[in-house]
Order: sequence, then structure tokens, then C-alpha cells
Amino acid sequence: LGLLAWPLGKFLAALCEGRLASWMHAFEMPLYRLAGVEPAQSMHWRTYALALLAFNGIGLLVVYGLQRLQGALPLNPQGMPAVSGDSSFNTAVSFVTNTNWQGYGGESTMSYLTQMLGLSVQNFFSAATGIAVAFALARGFASFRTDGQGLVGNFWADVTRITSWVLVPISFVIALVLVGQGVIQNFDAYKDVTTLETTVYSVPKLDAAGQTVHGADGAPVTEEKTSTTQTLAMGPVASQEAIKMLGTNGGGFFNANSAHPYENPTALTNFVQMLAIFLIPAALCFAFGRIVGDQRQGVAILAAMTIMFLAAVVALVSAEQIGNPQWTSLGVDQAVSALQPGGNMEGKEVRFGITASALFAVITTAASCGAVNAMH
Repeated sequence: LGLLAWPLGKFLAALCEGRLASWMHAFEMPLYRLAGVEPAQSMHWRTYALALLAFNGIGLLVVYGLQRLQGALPLNPQGMPAVSGDSSFNTAVSFVTNTNWQGYGGESTMSYLTQMLGLSVQNFFSAATGIAVAFALARGFASFRTDGQGLVGNFWADVTRITSWVLVPISFVIALVLVGQGVIQNFDAYKDVTTLETTVYSVPKLDAAGQTVHGADGAPVTEEKTSTTQTLAMGPVASQEAIKMLGTNGGGFFNANSAHPYENPTALTNFVQMLAIFLIPAALCFAFGRIVGDQRQGVAILAAMTIMFLAAVVALVSAEQIGNPQWTSLGVDQAVSALQPGGNMEGKEVRFGITASALFAVITTAASCGAVNAMH
């Protein structure tokens, strides 16, 4: 993290101060002309705040509209119907504000178009907005000492540059790594596959009218059924997974989030995802020190964050590895051995184990991300 965050922090500081290569300016200028924006014109903090609110307000309406109309829109091979109004509004507010709290199961609710054009796009823009606010804050400290006019930069230039030169390129690299490790990226319809074993399960018995049959005691009557197939969800997962982590968003493509093997299949993807969550927060500490002209301040912030993080890791890993005392009192063996990892494996994926699950939990909480690779 330190090896990556130091150069990225240096680049973020240059981005904040507008020190870009000529080819970068050449790429940006058509966008600014199209939007009628003068990137060199610094805004007062109130103007900056109003631009931020307007930009994200439009984003909220777009995400809401995509969910309400998804039944009639393309890239919906499963024929997902429109999302209800209350759920659409909740999700739109959540993703636009970088909260990414989910009141739905992604693979059973959202079409591919909604996931990509709505949720993934807001993963980029909400992260860019947060970084832009950090830029404005740092500029505010720096300019107050010199002119005291409250000028904090240009919001439109900040969002454009953060998205174009930081979030998109790094996410592209992360997505390629994830695909190489087995994270899926496709537009296929869901696949029905034959399972290795026959599953036996119980369902309520129904009468000819489709009503549940009840026994003499009033309890529902059940009947056994068997299944030899399972439906596997598909979709453009890697592209959303990359920015979900890098932007400390956390909203999963699947309901199981990064515990799902199609989002986080291996120990390497788990490591990359944890690293991605912390990358920009750590880099912003180094950038802050450069922008205000005192790198010790950025180091001090990072040191405070690191101390709190390490304390939480030690506490959580120790507690989970010790195991559940209620199981111990029942004689359950929770010791580490050649046959088991020991400790409290409740809700954890076997491919990650206790240490990688607990470390992930602390990282996602410390960064206010929300992605999970285990049931908390």
C-alpha cells in the first residue's frame, strides 16, 4: 500500500494543482467546451458546493429513472421488471451519496443496463465527488493562508480529471486482474447447470386451487422434491467490482457481495480488493501534505489512521481466532489443526478463512466502504 500510495499521492497533488501534461489538457478541452466550462476559473466555496449538489441531484434522478424503466430497456436478458418506487429512490440516494447500502438482491432485481449505466457510473461519480471535496478542503487550507478569498477550485474540472486520470485507468487495470482470476464479465443470460449432487428439499403441498394444504393439527403439509440443476447468475461483474472497491463504494453486483465466488474467487482477488479499498484514502493523505505545503501534516493523518486500523485488526483477528465460547462449553473443537482453521468460521468463506475475512472486515469498515467477504 505504501509503495503504491506514495506515487499516487504525488499525482493527485499535481492533479489538484492543475499540473497536467499537454496531451491531458488536449483530451479534456473538448469536454469543457461541450459543457461550457472554463477549467481555470476557480469557484468560491458556495458555488463549488452548489455545483456539486446539482451534479449529484441529476445523478439521483438518472439512477431512479433507470430502475423504474428497466423493464422496457435493453440489456435485460432475464426480463427483470421495473424496481418499485421506494426501492428505486432508496438505491438512487444510496449510490449517489457513496453509501451503497442495498435493500435488494442484485442478481434478482437489477438488469445489466441498470447495474452498468446506473450503479457503476455512480460508483465512479460519487467517488470522484468525494475526492473533489478533499481537493477543495486542501485548497481551502492552502489559499486561506495566502488570500483568504475562499476560492477552492473548479468542481467540473476536478470531477473530470479525477474520473479520467485516476478512477477509470486504475479500475481498468484492476478489472483485468479480476477477470484473469475468474471474475465474470459478460452479457449472457443466466445459465441452468447440472449440479454434482441431487438436492432434496421440502415445499408446502398445494391443492388444486393452489392453496397450501394443512393437516389436522393446522400445520402446513409439506412434500419432498428433488433438483439436479442450479441457476447461475451472469453479468458484467468485473467492471463494477473494480470501481466498487477503488471508490470505497461497497455495493455488490450480487447479493452476497465479495463473498460470492464470481465477485471474489481467489486469495489474490481478495488481496487486490483490500488493497484497492485503501489505495486512494492513503494516497490522499500524501496529496494533502503536498497541497498545503507541509508533508508532515499528511503523514500525521495517515499515522493516526494506521494506528486505529492496526488496533482494530489485532482485536478482531484475535477474537475471531479464539472462537465462540458458547461452542466451547458444548465441547465443540475450535482449535487450529491440519483438518480445520479453528476459531469462529461462522459466516466465513472457507477459501478466505478467519484472518483474510477479519482483515477485510476491518479494511472495509475503516474506509467506510461496505464491501464484505463474510457475513458480519
